[in-house]
Amino acid sequence: MAVLDVQNLSLSFGEDTLFEGVCFDVKEREKVGLIGCNGAGKTSLFKLITGEYTPDTGSCFIGKGVKLGYMEQHTCSAERTVYEELISVFSDLIAMEQELELLSDRLTNGIGIQSENIERQDLLTEQFHREGGLTYRSMTRSALLGLGFTEEEFAKPTAKLSGGQRSKLILAKLLLSKADFLLLDEPTNHLDIQAVEWLEGFLKDFTGACLIVSHDRYFLDKITGKTVEIENKKCRCYNGNYSVFLQKKAAEQKAIEEKYENDMKEIERIEGIIAQQRQWNREKNIKTAESKEKQIERIKAQLVIPDSKVEKIRFDFTPRMISGEEVLVASDLAKSFSGKPVFRNVGLRIMRGERVFLLGDNGCGKTTLLKILMQDYAADDGYFKFGANVFTGYFDQVQAKLDLNKTALEEIWTSFPFMTETAVRSALAAFLFKGDDVFKLLRDCSGGERARVALLKLMLGKFNFLLLDEPTNHLDAFSREELEKTLLAYSGTMLIVSHDRYFINKLSTRILELTPDGVREYLGSYDAYAEKKAQLESTPEKAAEKAPKKVNEYQRRKEQQSRIRKAKTRLAKCEQEIEEAEQLLAAIDEKMAQSSYEELLTLTAQLEETTQLRDTLYEEWEALSELLAAGEE
Repeated sequence: MAVLDVQNLSLSFGEDTLFEGVCFDVKEREKVGLIGCNGAGKTSLFKLITGEYTPDTGSCFIGKGVKLGYMEQHTCSAERTVYEELISVFSDLIAMEQELELLSDRLTNGIGIQSENIERQDLLTEQFHREGGLTYRSMTRSALLGLGFTEEEFAKPTAKLSGGQRSKLILAKLLLSKADFLLLDEPTNHLDIQAVEWLEGFLKDFTGACLIVSHDRYFLDKITGKTVEIENKKCRCYNGNYSVFLQKKAAEQKAIEEKYENDMKEIERIEGIIAQQRQWNREKNIKTAESKEKQIERIKAQLVIPDSKVEKIRFDFTPRMISGEEVLVASDLAKSFSGKPVFRNVGLRIMRGERVFLLGDNGCGKTTLLKILMQDYAADDGYFKFGANVFTGYFDQVQAKLDLNKTALEEIWTSFPFMTETAVRSALAAFLFKGDDVFKLLRDCSGGERARVALLKLMLGKFNFLLLDEPTNHLDAFSREELEKTLLAYSGTMLIVSHDRYFINKLSTRILELTPDGVREYLGSYDAYAEKKAQLESTPEKAAEKAPKKVNEYQRRKEQQSRIRKAKTRLAKCEQEIEEAEQLLAAIDEKMAQSSYEELLTLTAQLEETTQLRDTLYEEWEALSELLAAGEE
């Protein structure tokens, strides 16, 4: 069954046709990626689905009984805290809980007709349990923690949240809204890698359907099993995730182009025969010419013209000279703000030609470290030094160094005054600024347009060491592909901060993870980094094995004997505590069979807490048993 059926959809704004003849469907539990270059009409398509826009032709049908959830439908109340705002999604459960408490009071105090109160309590209790009444508070807490909110921020007024935090909260509201069908428009924006991974886990377990607009190709690969592309005002559907889509589209376009070329050659050959037959001008020749003309008409009727290539940014970062072998050395760098440490003991050694990525949690100081290297900030401690003939270019993710009172043309020309106006306009055209676009004030430009101006300045500088802070932000998937190709061919050196895991996988030769106490080094791609990190986190003793300390053999035996004695004592205690927990669980079960709703809530919480305690004790008992068995060997 389809939760969404889109049929022959067309939309125009004035004389500008956004798309036409769009047809696709989304089935139950299906996760579909919606892709296309910036301005192709993806968000407008969402607004058609929600009914905010009216199509020129065609229709969007939402399945019967399907509850639609769209991020823009959710807002934040400035009067509430973060926790209050998110738990308000469960207002129906909260209302049921309040009514059950009222019914419990009425029964306790003998108010009203008792039989009616009991009947209503039974019905409501069943509904409350069925709809998740016992878990909604834990789900609220889990969602907030998963999206990066700390326990301390639960009580923070929503009015004091940053734009990114507010987006996270709205996303959390959408995810917990009990919708059957989610429309997600760039859901990974403002999320760090850890939060994106939590979102991926949530959506994989989500039993409903999703239609997702995203430029995060790694995210699409993880989540989606079908891809809808809007390009050249048309829509195509492909089974498979983003990477499968790229392969299928490339093969499809190659086949279309080859057939088109063959058909055009055949038309040209037949036209030559027609011209020859008409030149001879006999009755038989004229009939042959007319027959061949019909043959051309048949070929043209089934002729498929290849799509015109989507206009893309043309990058070229060729450096003006080669740097020395050693590009950057840094030692013991440290930085604090208002007495609060950000990082310390940071050491770097980057060699010519390396593509090094700097990763870490939001707020760990990645951008701060780049700004120290660019001397926008001063380090509190340590030093750094660039190598011989190193010319450094910096891409700032917020484009703070652009003069927003200038036009795109003025910004480039001011930075490169030796260029002619024709050369500047040609360079801007390569970055998709055409005609009057070059006279647009930067303050009126979108984030993507400003990013293109900043990237163009970086390209024209011909630097041999690029410091890039989130360079793929604001770029659509196709521009990201072009940037990747260019940087792979770039002969200089790069230090890059990015959350784009697809981008990291394509380019990375080495990954540095920034922590409060320095950097950890990983060789290779993002996937290799994630796998290695997971291994270290799951077996922390392996990390300790990397730097074993020499220990006196006698001392080692003494310590082992002490550990065994303590383990035996704890094992006996564990067995006693497990027996007590089992007895308590049995007692709770008996009480629950004959309890009122109010008592049931308390007993359920006790049951969960005691079960968790018992399971933890069993795990500890098994670990201690294995330790003792190994010690006796």
